[in-house]
Amino acid sequence: MNSTLVAPRTRDLEVLAAQLAGWLGARMPQAQDIAIGNLTYPSGAGMSHETILFDATWSEDGRTVTQGLVVRVKPTANMVFPDDLFDAQYRVMRLIHERSWVPVAEPLWLEESNAVIGAPFFVMRKVVGRVPVSRPPYAETGWIADATPAQRARLWESGVRTMAKIHTLPVEHFAFLEGPEGARSGLDQEWDKYVRFVEWISADRRWPILDAALANLRERWPRNQSPGLVWGGAEMVNMMFDDNFEVAAVMDWEQPSLGGPLNDLAWWLTMADTKHGPASGRPPLAGLGTREETIALWSEITGLSAEDIDWYEDFMALKLRCLSVSTAKVWGVEPPDQRSLARRLNLSISG
Repeated sequence: MNSTLVAPRTRDLEVLAAQLAGWLGARMPQAQDIAIGNLTYPSGAGMSHETILFDATWSEDGRTVTQGLVVRVKPTANMVFPDDLFDAQYRVMRLIHERSWVPVAEPLWLEESNAVIGAPFFVMRKVVGRVPVSRPPYAETGWIADATPAQRARLWESGVRTMAKIHTLPVEHFAFLEGPEGARSGLDQEWDKYVRFVEWISADRRWPILDAALANLRERWPRNQSPGLVWGGAEMVNMMFDDNFEVAAVMDWEQPSLGGPLNDLAWWLTMADTKHGPASGRPPLAGLGTREETIALWSEITGLSAEDIDWYEDFMALKLRCLSVSTAKVWGVEPPDQRSLARRLNLSISG
């Protein structure tokens, strides 16, 4: 397996090119002689959704037009998350792009049927930039590792400011993200999502540590439950940056909710810690803000308190364990040991 290709499934790209050419022709009647080329899977990203980059070239009004595009396919197998929020992510991105709230790739068309390529999909404009990929780790090699401390500081600040901006967006515009009865919004919605996640991954094998972790977290229910939009993928690897180390696009909106911004802040802090912070075991990269600096900047921009963030980080640890089980199932390997979660929460159970 290519160490930088993390897509859970791939397809014949020549076949896909022909399928997309015909489909685009129906959506761009002014375009003649549509040709699809340069199809490729992104390296080091795209675990939960099949994502393919490509270029479309056509003739229009006597001139040749070339547009970089991206197709994102609804997962119908090899599922990482139990919730089907495919249409929701398209709607979130379209709304955010139309309002110019934060930079996102422009969603162009949503195909809701399976008829074209075997699954629903949407197409968006390709954004030019660089992504801090997970494989190989951006803290070890690549453009961030090679950057100056000042450049990394600009990248970190732009990332945190953009995340914080998401948390100031008016939630009334995102009512379509409401959860089920009894968990419509707020922490109840995000909690319900992961209670169901634990049940989903326990269909063929119970995970006592996850059950105990849910009970532990419920007993310590936090008081601070600031309302707001949850991006659902709050980390640098889900952002694209331009040559000036500023955010060019926020990506991976597949798990949005109205669960409250502290969920995103905890995601950011946890992933930063594991990828370039103390938990990574690597020397710190100068310029990438510390946990305390991130909290301070986020609080300054949002005007929100980060009180009880420790609880949300513990909740994030549970989320990561759920994801470790579901991704292990995708790859057909044994899930990682869950005892680190037991140690973190001082649970007496093991296994």
